[in-house]
Formats: sequence, structure tokens, C-alpha cells
Amino acid sequence: MASSWTHLIRFIAEEDGQVHLGQIDAEKFPDVGLAVYEGKKLSARLITGTIFDGVLSDKVLHVATLLSPIGVEEVPIIRCMGLNYRDHAREANMPIPDVPVLFIKPRTALNGSFPAKVPVPQIAQDGTSDYEAELSFIISKSGKDIPEDKALEYVLGYTASNDISARAQQWKNSQWCFSKGFDGSCPLGPVLVSPSALKDPHSLQIKAIHNGSTVQDSNTREMIFRIPEIISFLSSGTTLERGTVIMTGTGPGIGAMRNPKVVLNHGDDIRVEIENIGTLINQIYYE
Repeated sequence: MASSWTHLIRFIAEEDGQVHLGQIDAEKFPDVGLAVYEGKKLSARLITGTIFDGVLSDKVLHVATLLSPIGVEEVPIIRCMGLNYRDHAREANMPIPDVPVLFIKPRTALNGSFPAKVPVPQIAQDGTSDYEAELSFIISKSGKDIPEDKALEYVLGYTASNDISARAQQWKNSQWCFSKGFDGSCPLGPVLVSPSALKDPHSLQIKAIHNGSTVQDSNTREMIFRIPEIISFLSSGTTLERGTVIMTGTGPGIGAMRNPKVVLNHGDDIRVEIENIGTLINQIYYE
């Protein structure tokens, strides 16, 4: 029987300059994002097929450039949870929602980990560009009206993400899709971890680190709506298509809520570190 991947990366290989999927040795490289940032030479076992049906081969390739775990052409949409952490709701002095709060990012928002940079457009270069450290997952197969007890069967894998937000634009409008949907505003990575390798996604330390200082420090156990509830709710009367990225919300400590405020400025280093997944690293670039 063919082996399944557990720690998937998408990368350009040194050997042929082409885009491939590969399996990283998690014991040798427990944090792919940091390893790439530190210039370490990474090898990966080639995964043949697609991200949805790929199987491990014995061929080994080396990473020239790390990419987002999933390509933009495979992502129909990015669905995002707002106000889904109890500690963040307390920070914002907002009531716990009765149903999940949904907004969307277009797939053009997809971005990767280092060396990928996060572009901030001129409209958001106003001192309110912000970060949100989030656990994300990818839908493995299309489904509609998915019951909670079957929901985890639709999870392909888990990864780190950053909901880059333009707060001035967000506060102007009750709909958040514009302020959170700019090109490159959803960095994802550095690795996609299978459900078999990440037993409990609801017990993971999650941090945002800005220029070396920890600005968010929470745990996914603070989620108001857990992953089965999110999938069941979002699929109510709506087909969740294969490849959909779902961002699960953020904890306290976002820049707009801090005193003094923290702003993503040109050249800043912003990281999302999630236990058993690794570190998503990006530099901010003002267009």
C-alpha cells in the first residue's frame, strides 16, 4: 500500500527548477520555516500526484524556494472566522457570538512563508496595517450540509496563517472582505500537517512575533467554535469546495488593541508560530 504524507511542503527544487510537493522529515526539520530562514539545506521525499491524492515516492529533492503548501489555482476561496477566541473577545469587550462570524478573502490573497514578503498597498500604508496569528486548515473533498460528527473527515491538513488586515478600512465598513482581502494578505505555511500527525488541533500554542517581540500568545483551546462546528456551519446549504482554506480566528494582542499600538511597517519581520506546525515568517513590503 502506498504511503501517505504527514508533513507536506510545496517548493521549487534545486535539481530542476520546477514546483513539486514533498514530505519533510519532521524529526530532522521540526520547524521548516525557521530552517529555511536560517539557510539550512532542506531535502524532501517527492510526493507524486496532487495535494489531494499525492503519495510518497523514494526520490529525494532539495528545496531551492519554499512556497505556500497549496497553489492559488487549487484554492476556490478562503473562508475566515472572526471573533472566534474567548480571550480575544474579552480583549475587544465584545460579547461571545452565538454563531460563527464569517468573512472571506479571495484566493488572490494567498501567499507563502519566507522568502515570500507580504505586500501592503498604498491604501493601507496609513499606520493601521495589522497582523492576526491563526491556525488554518484545508478542505480535502467537497461537501455540503456536513454533520459535525463527520466534519473532520473533510480536513486535508493544518497550517499556520496570518490574517493581514487594514484596520482603517475595516472600521469604515461592516463588511471586512475588502480590508482583509488585498493581494498577498493571507500568508500560509510553512508546512501542511496531516490530521494523523496532529492529533488535537484544539490544544496548540499559537503566537505572533513582531520584530522579535511576542505580541500574541494564546492556545487553540480558546476557540469559541471548534473545527467540527465551523465546518458544519459553513457547509449549511453551501458547498465547501475541495481546496477551500479556512482560517479559524485569532487570539488577543492584535496591533490595534495594544497600547501603544503595533503597526506593520515596511521591512518589519512578522511571524506566526504554532506548536507542532512551525513558524510562518514574512517581511512586510510597502508597495
